Amino acid sequence: MKPLSYDLHIHSCLSPCGDDEMTPANIVGMAKILGLDVVALTDHNTSKNCPAFKAAAEEYGITPLFGMELTTSEEVHVLCLFDTLEKALAFDEYVFPRIPDIPNNPEFFGNQIIYNAEDEICGHIDKLLISATDISFDDSYDLVDGFGGIMIPAHINMATTSLLGNLGFIPFDSKFKTVEIREKDNREELINKYPYLSDCRFITDSDAHALHIIQEPTHFMHPKSSNTSDIIEYLKNR
Repeated sequence: MKPLSYDLHIHSCLSPCGDDEMTPANIVGMAKILGLDVVALTDHNTSKNCPAFKAAAEEYGITPLFGMELTTSEEVHVLCLFDTLEKALAFDEYVFPRIPDIPNNPEFFGNQIIYNAEDEICGHIDKLLISATDISFDDSYDLVDGFGGIMIPAHINMATTSLLGNLGFIPFDSKFKTVEIREKDNREELINKYPYLSDCRFITDSDAHALHIIQEPTHFMHPKSSNTSDIIEYLKNR
């Protein structure tokens, strides 16, 4: 099995901080141009653009993972990835009522646009998606696992909205085996400071909110196959 290039942290125009040009089809098209094998759509607290993302991935021959970037009650960002659209949408139904009923202000935060499989606007979400949910970090791993997915702490060493930035430590009963770091982060320094990470797999993604930020094929994974279930299994185990 050849190594698979990936970018597992991409926001569409449904995230208020995402550019309006980040339609699901445009994201997959850019991934195809760049030569990526696997991409994941991870909008803030929602998976509602994943159906259009799946349609585009099938057309372009890109392997898709489906999910969201969940904001926990501590405002820690975690990637929640699933191997099927159905699992991601089931998780979306669970999460949406747990987002505060704060209305989005598009002029201040940005639009929250839903696309259909024909790459046409078919709706908007009025509730502000970047709010913290009532789901705690401690509960997030088992919760996502119960829906058949994997939880990965996002940009783990960023000053804000990260596990180490917000909590300052790794809970003793943590179960995650993959963490996301930024290109500039020093793995050895992190492992020396937080020994739990020595047993973890490190991934690096773009966290793209604009098309030109999607990363080129410079990072690779080595699952048993390119099947989405094997990719999730690879990420679950060190």
